[in-house]
Amino acid sequence: MPSPRVLFFGYSEVGYATLELLLARGVTIAGVFTHQDDGHETQWFRSVPKLAAHHHLPVFTPDSFKELIWEERIRALQPDLILSMYYRNMIPTRLLNLAPLGAFNMHGSYLPRYRGRAPLNWAIINGENHTGVSLHVMVKEADAGDLVDQEKIPIGPEETAAAILPRLREAAVRVLGRQLDGLLAGHAPRTPQNHALATYFGKRTPEDGRIDWTKSAREIFNLVRALSRPFPGAFADVISNGKTSRLLVWQAHPGAFTSTTTSPGQIVSLQPLTIGCGNREIIEVNEFEWVTNEVPHKNVAAPTLQAGDNLRGK
Repeated sequence: MPSPRVLFFGYSEVGYATLELLLARGVTIAGVFTHQDDGHETQWFRSVPKLAAHHHLPVFTPDSFKELIWEERIRALQPDLILSMYYRNMIPTRLLNLAPLGAFNMHGSYLPRYRGRAPLNWAIINGENHTGVSLHVMVKEADAGDLVDQEKIPIGPEETAAAILPRLREAAVRVLGRQLDGLLAGHAPRTPQNHALATYFGKRTPEDGRIDWTKSAREIFNLVRALSRPFPGAFADVISNGKTSRLLVWQAHPGAFTSTTTSPGQIVSLQPLTIGCGNREIIEVNEFEWVTNEVPHKNVAAPTLQAGDNLRGK
């Protein structure tokens, strides 16, 4: 009896590591759907397209599945099982139904909480003490299908998203590895999610990284550590001599005292750069750079600032 044919949808570091696992286990891979590596995006993860091409696998990078040709191509690949590992596009139900052994997705949260996009970043922004990975059945609604397996991953009170990413990758490989035989045999366990406990968060946009200085120092600190490298960074705009510069904050920490005379966004000190927040708190900015907001991440000279100046918030 021929081994089941797996159609793989994947990207980013979890996509790469789980595709490596399938190759190491000798799984028959019918094809790989992924995304073209974007030269404008920080490539902190290994390339799924390059890995697939290295192993002479058919590689497809559609922008969407609206055109009928993609259904025809997937039918021609004759998948028995569909696995989605950090693939960024929604896969229509009509395509999921083409795999008789089912379609399963690896989501980067401890479901049912944090369905949707960027779950790790949102969890840190919201001050959560854990995240996770969850392997679940794919259904029409995003991340709502029955659970197959999951692992919880703790988030330390000062950890950045970058510190968590390797643990997410390793947990995803473990979860898929211990369930792979059952998936290929068509009898993986299924446990319905408790939808009453579900939370959903949407895709983050660049503007979501703007610092709101009226928030508490801890909330701003959470935003900074959630968006620090390799992500785009939390930021604030500064007007000096009629020119606007952008302050990118890579590392910060809540200050040790409060000030009754400091308003949100006001510069308290330049050495170290210390800024007023809500609740009369302050935050110390330990690592930052100045860029132009017309050409993101192009370094510019620091504007002339002094204590008492105010940074623009929302």
